[in-house]
Parts: sequence; C-alpha cells; structure tokens
Amino acid sequence: MSVAATGYNSAPGTHLTAYVNARMIDPASGYDGPGELLTQGGLIVDAGPKLFTDGVPAECEIIDCAGQVLCPGLIDMKVFVGEPGAEHKETLESASLAAAVGGVTTIITMPNTDPVIDDISLVEFLKRRARFGALVNVHPMAAATQGLQGIGMSEIGLMRQAGAVAFTDGERAIANAVLMRRILSYASRYDALIVQHVEEPMLAEGGCMNEGEIATRLGLTGIPDAAETIMLERDLRLVQLTGARYHADQLSCAASVEIMRAAKRQGLPVSCGVSAAHLALNENDVGNYRTFFKLSPPLRREEDRAALVAGVADGTIDVIVSGHNPQDQESKRLPFAQAATGGIGLETLLSVALGCFHNGHISLCDLLARMTTNPARLLGLPGGKLSKGQPADLTLFDPGKSWIVTHNQVRSKSKNTPFEDRHLQGVVLRTVVAGETGFIREEV
Repeated sequence: MSVAATGYNSAPGTHLTAYVNARMIDPASGYDGPGELLTQGGLIVDAGPKLFTDGVPAECEIIDCAGQVLCPGLIDMKVFVGEPGAEHKETLESASLAAAVGGVTTIITMPNTDPVIDDISLVEFLKRRARFGALVNVHPMAAATQGLQGIGMSEIGLMRQAGAVAFTDGERAIANAVLMRRILSYASRYDALIVQHVEEPMLAEGGCMNEGEIATRLGLTGIPDAAETIMLERDLRLVQLTGARYHADQLSCAASVEIMRAAKRQGLPVSCGVSAAHLALNENDVGNYRTFFKLSPPLRREEDRAALVAGVADGTIDVIVSGHNPQDQESKRLPFAQAATGGIGLETLLSVALGCFHNGHISLCDLLARMTTNPARLLGLPGGKLSKGQPADLTLFDPGKSWIVTHNQVRSKSKNTPFEDRHLQGVVLRTVVAGETGFIREEV
C-alpha cells in the first residue's frame, strides 16, 4: 500500500511519525512480519508490510526500528498503586514511569486505596489525577462492595458510567455467596465485568505460602490450593445462575486451570489471568525465608507452574498481569509470616512473560495477545491492535537482549521485586503513548 492511499491529513500542527524497518506483530490479526506504521497525533493512520512504497513523506519524523519487534502497547490488568493513601509506597506518577519502562501503555488500577475507590467521586478523582500526573493511560477498577468489606454492594451502574472498567475487591475475595450472586446479577444488566481474587478466606487465614512439604520444613503455615479451587467452582456455579461476565484475576494451581478449561468448554462467559511471576517461579524460590517471594496467591509447586504455562499456551488463560503490588522496606524486613504480601512487576512483566516464548511453549504473537488484545477486549478498551484509527500506543522491544534486574534500575518507588539480580531476556527500547514517546532506552 502506498502512503498516499492512507488518507492522512498533513495540515500544519499535526505531527506525523513513521516507524520503519520493524518486525511488526499485530496479535489481533495474527500478522508477524516486516512492517511499517504511520501515526498522526494520538492515532494510527495505517500499518502494513509495505506502507511507504513511494518513500516516507518529508514532513514525517522517522523512527528506525532496526528490525526489532513493534507491537501494540501492553495493557496490565492488575496494578496496585498507593495513591491515594499510601504514596510512600507508590504514586500514579512513579507507577506510570515503571510501566513505561516495562513497555506497558495502559494500567488498570485496583480499588485497594485509602479511601477505597467505591463511589463516583473517587473514580473521577483517580481519572483526573492520572490525566495530569501519569505517563501512561490509567483506568480504575472500582470496588465491588462498599469499603471492600464484603457486606454491601457498591453502586456498580453509576461507577461504570463514571469510567470504572471493571469491579473487584482487589486482594480480597467476595466470600458471601448470596452477595456475590447479587453482584453478578446486577452487573449483568450493565455488561460489567466482575473480577474475583479466587481465595476462600477462611481456608487461607494465617497462611503465608503454599501448603506442602516445603512449608512444613520451613515451619510456615500453608495455604492449600483447595482455597482457590473451592472459591472458583462456587463462582462458576453463580455465573451459570446469572449469566454475568466473570474474570478470575490470578490462577495459581493446575486444578484451577482444569476447572476453567471445563467452564469454557461449557460456553460460560468467563475468563482468567495469571501473573508473570507465577509463570516463572515456584515455592522453592521462597528458599531461606525470602519475603520478596511472598505473593498472593502463593507460589505453588513446579507442576502447578508448568500447568499455568500450558494454560497460557492453549488459551485457557486469557491474560498475563504483573500483579504489581509495591511494599516498602519496613513491610518486607520482617519474619516471613509477618511480612507484607506482594511484589512489584510492571518493569519485568514483558521480560518474564517472554520466558514462555523463549522456552518454546507459545508463539510470540500469541503471547503478546495475552498482554494486548485480550485485556483490551475483556475491558472494552481501545488499543491492542495495529490498525487504522486505533490509539498510537506502541511498544518496541528486543526479544533477544538480556539484562539484569538490579535495585538501582528499578523505577518503582518500592523495590520489592522477586526478580532482583536475575538475568531476564527481552528489553523494551521505546514506549509510545498516544503518539508521544514516554520512554526510550538510551543504551542498547
């Protein structure tokens, strides 16, 4: 296709950028090959293998991708930020910088803040703060229950109109089955997505890692995988009753993958995610009581990790998330059982997930779909595609280049990464949000 056929407007004041010499991967269409792309302002004008057959227009800024991968910007469906209420751990500004460094152009924030994001004014506050203080797109999930207390349903309809993209109690499960049924029934009227942290709280109470031999040897109280599967199976029964859209935010065990696989075969409107950390780590990494590996859900057996990778590969697991959960030093420098739960992951999301590709489990195009096209579809967001009229949110990365995760490199305000001092393969070179470069790596 000639660039003359794209119909771009070259009027004064409209910035044009041409991306040339790229390995373009568009998960939405399945295209993976040589490509060129033209953006104007915040939108993609066109993309294709031979876009500039008549040469790049003189008024374009030219970015030579040097044969590296150009794909839609990543969308991270599970990000905890400290703002409002815990800005010492993370702010929208610091989280968005970490996201840009990791190739993430859209973050979906959890409602676990102080105050909780459980009414219209707070949804609007977060969106307003993000517009002026974030490098990337920010969309909030709102609380499914008032104050995250699991007692009364929040105003889902009004908050959806205000801009909440989904509803969840974040790191808490909605344990009351009657309340969960009401939430799902009400949400179905608005086609709202209900996101659940699948962990039965009473079975998990007091636990701090996977229940099993390693927990016993370390003298730590374990969390059985039954805590996850019981909650998941209950919720799927409620989905059958209500017909609502439901998303299990992070699976952690093989049994859950099988349960979700069966639910999809039945045609239920369900989806699920997994964190990049759970695709790369297992309970053995806890080692000598290393609190950076205390995550929720807990890291489980190697067999579970392998089953999660297989679930990503065959499409049972729809999305890969960072599960970014910043904790300050004082919260982590405690005995394992008392230490705060969570690890940061925005900056390592892509590199860690690429392990599935490098180990031959999945194609690069399919892997990227789990972090671009799929979350955009589930949340009803623009993006996740390299096609005309889509947002010019782009990630350029070198899938083969390795790097070491060091404390000093981490841009997040908190430094609790479970991948500290690890060699990872896959480096983000440039992150573009609405046509503007939000991050560029100087050293290559």
